[in-house]
Amino acid sequence: MARQITIEPVTRAEGHGKVTIFLDDDGYVRDAQFHVTQIRGFEKFCEGRPFYEMPSLMARICGICPVSHLVASAKACDQLMAVQIPETAEYLRRVMNLAQLIQSHALSFFHLASPDFLLGLDSDPATRNIFGLMQSHPNIARDGIMLRKFGQQIIELLGGKRIHPGWIVPGGVSEPLSVDKRDTILAMLPEAMAAIQRTLDWFKRTFDQYPEEIRTFANFPSLFMGLTNDKGELVHYEGRLRFVDATGKIVADQIEAEDYQKYIGEAVEPYSFLKFPYYKPMGYPEGIYRVGPLARLNLINFVGTPLADAEWAEFRELGRGAVLSSFHYHCARLIEILNGIERIEHILNKSDILDKNVRAYADPNRLEGVGISEAPRGTLIHHYRINEDGIITYANLIIATGHNNLAMNRGVLQVAKHFVKGDQLQEGMLNRVEAVIRAYDPCLSCSTHAVGQMPLHVELVNRDGRVVDELTR
Repeated sequence: MARQITIEPVTRAEGHGKVTIFLDDDGYVRDAQFHVTQIRGFEKFCEGRPFYEMPSLMARICGICPVSHLVASAKACDQLMAVQIPETAEYLRRVMNLAQLIQSHALSFFHLASPDFLLGLDSDPATRNIFGLMQSHPNIARDGIMLRKFGQQIIELLGGKRIHPGWIVPGGVSEPLSVDKRDTILAMLPEAMAAIQRTLDWFKRTFDQYPEEIRTFANFPSLFMGLTNDKGELVHYEGRLRFVDATGKIVADQIEAEDYQKYIGEAVEPYSFLKFPYYKPMGYPEGIYRVGPLARLNLINFVGTPLADAEWAEFRELGRGAVLSSFHYHCARLIEILNGIERIEHILNKSDILDKNVRAYADPNRLEGVGISEAPRGTLIHHYRINEDGIITYANLIIATGHNNLAMNRGVLQVAKHFVKGDQLQEGMLNRVEAVIRAYDPCLSCSTHAVGQMPLHVELVNRDGRVVDELTR
């Protein structure tokens, strides 16, 4: 606690980051670091709370993807109770998790990333935002707003509210699905499907305009990690962990949730409050890996829905082996939205989706539980220990942004080495540094509430440590 108290810069609002670029004597980039300047503390202050409070409490970690934390936390609590939740409850959890993925991916792609593609990476930052997009490309902006609304409405229909719903609980969900709510969601699907197909069509046509960015936006060999089932299908709720290498070869597979610490270590660095997870068998920092939509599409054998499978086959042609450029996170996001819409329709048409049995009740029967699910940004891990009274004594959370920390740092360095020369910063260079970070859609980006801005502070530092130039928004 004393350490936490002394780290007083963490009072900054969520979403702030800093990039430091180090130059050599000739003005070339020698090194670069991406700093996350905040600390959350959820792992510590949940100690002493009853385990059954954890899903609702953990949802407060994030206002953008609270459902992701609900799901991972509830799965950990299911393990603590040692119950198998009703099948219908699992289907309903999947629907809400997919709705979360759709609305979050729509926010990332349309609101944060697409202004770069449609208005230009070197365009005026005063208009390079969703409002500028609404003026120049109103139909695309409308599709983005509609898709995000679509996901949020499903969350609200199921959970009672769009942000921090408490509907997913230990043992299942708190109430069954009604006929009216099911039919309302099904009626919204055609419009959402048409919007995502239009978006994929125009976005794929833009790739030829960004050869330098595709080549330099965190484009390097790494491992990729995510959940998949025993068939190698794309999953976001169930499954076990899989690691593949840069060629797409499986290096570890079907890792149970409770064994994650055998494969994932967590390092720390003095320049960031965000931990640096790594693949233990390769050591730190060589064990760099990526998570999220790009990783998920790299490690699977198939998607599992017809339209998304066709897009995935085309997507895999973007690379030999795994698709390595983090620029293609954006395309992967759109394919996952398509898959999410297809899966929601399939689940809601199941004959038992209206079953009233949606929750298992039990006292704690185990003292330790691990829940893993796929959040929009990547694999989310919640690990709890309790005492015999069901009180939390230990919590460890590994969030997707953390998994990607090593890769984001390497991506910032790669972009800086390519675009920066000398001791002057240009707007286009700054925006490309931001853009490579936005490709990962980290929490610090998606929770920033400044119109047209991402609060990054970039410094150029010479060999002697003197700041020779800086740019702040």
